Amino acid sequence: MASNLDLSRAQPRGTNPSRDAQGSTFRSVELGLLALSTLIVCSMYVLASLGAKGRMPDRLWLFLTVVVAISLGMHVAITKFAPRSSQILLPLATLLNGIGYVEISRWNPAHAEYQALWFFVSALGVVAFLAFVRRIRDLDRYRYLTLLSAVALMLAPLVPGVGESVNGARLWIKLGPISFQPVEIAKILLALFFASYLSSNREMLTVPTNHLGSRTWVSPRALLPLLGAWIFALLVLGVENDIGFAMLLFALFISMLWLATGKRSYIIMGITLFIGGGAIASQLFHQIHSRISIWFDPWNAVNFAGAGRQLAMGWFSLAAGGITGTGLGLGQSGQSVTFITSDMIFAAIGEELGFIGIIVVLCAFAMFIGEGFRIAQRSNSDYVRLAAAGLTAIVGFQAFFIMAGVLRILPFTGITLPFMAYGGSSLVSNYLIVAILLRISDENAREVQGGEVRAAVFKR
Repeated sequence: MASNLDLSRAQPRGTNPSRDAQGSTFRSVELGLLALSTLIVCSMYVLASLGAKGRMPDRLWLFLTVVVAISLGMHVAITKFAPRSSQILLPLATLLNGIGYVEISRWNPAHAEYQALWFFVSALGVVAFLAFVRRIRDLDRYRYLTLLSAVALMLAPLVPGVGESVNGARLWIKLGPISFQPVEIAKILLALFFASYLSSNREMLTVPTNHLGSRTWVSPRALLPLLGAWIFALLVLGVENDIGFAMLLFALFISMLWLATGKRSYIIMGITLFIGGGAIASQLFHQIHSRISIWFDPWNAVNFAGAGRQLAMGWFSLAAGGITGTGLGLGQSGQSVTFITSDMIFAAIGEELGFIGIIVVLCAFAMFIGEGFRIAQRSNSDYVRLAAAGLTAIVGFQAFFIMAGVLRILPFTGITLPFMAYGGSSLVSNYLIVAILLRISDENAREVQGGEVRAAVFKR
């Protein structure tokens, strides 16, 4: 009793423990930004219908009600379970999701209905995670269980009768009427495993202890479990014919290794492995060879008859958009570009919203990534810091790879654009990343506030 009394007396004037780090019980910043993003998305939805059909969209009030109800439900859950967390992550995610949904409903109404359903499932996932996982550090206890779960999920599509191949990549499993990509969840689990292993073996990976001539080297034993998990993941993805997630896991592994140790030699090693591994993989795996061939020469007659044509039509769409775009509902890309709502949704956005719209999308991703790294920087635990940085890097690398692929900066991978492209597995996993980052930022704010209270106690 005395201890509680002392703490309450020690609180600075005007401090309320029920308030978040910004001093707002109701998270007014988040609520205001959610209202703004909802207004933008609904306006775009109306404009797209007016441009394409010349009339207001059907069931507009139903659309508005669903968007507001789901967004408000997540806001209320965050206010209850993570009141001190970041107030801009959710609005940014819903804005990107909404812009993507407008393009999906524009070109494939059936897909739009499924995407709305997955948005609801994603919201349930955010609420459930925040309600049941109160401390991210607790996940550090299950390091190898996390790794085994990731491995099981990645191997699941190879199981006969369960896994199925779509467009040459065997990444899907089908359970009754439901199909999803387990690798989307596996990438999150692998990021958590890398964070756990690197945080506990950071010194061994940083301080050279082995001597070879006049030089000292880091003990290779510290790298073996990490390299084993990474190489196994890449081999499985190679067998499953998926270059996109292989590149994503490679970039995630090297970036987290560098973040944990700060040694540039790992970056050099990573670039060397990437070049050498890419050259070998292009000879062993047909899909990788085909992707690289299209990257070098998409206009080749053989390439243009396949995926090269998809890319070329996407470039024509981007060119038609120009600076300001053709206008919502006035583009033509959906008639010529295959997989316009998934692989090539970036081209659809560039056509109807133009270069300005692309800049807005890039800025939204940049703010999301910047906020994720800010959350990581404020963490006191090495494990939490690396987990936040790794999960943020997943979103950043995934967005970069697909946008760079469409623009021919990198080989086209067909990986989904986070929050925007059609796909339930991707949407659920990305919102799960949002939930984890929200939990971490709430923990950071609680630790800061607890430190201020303790400092006030000692001062008195």
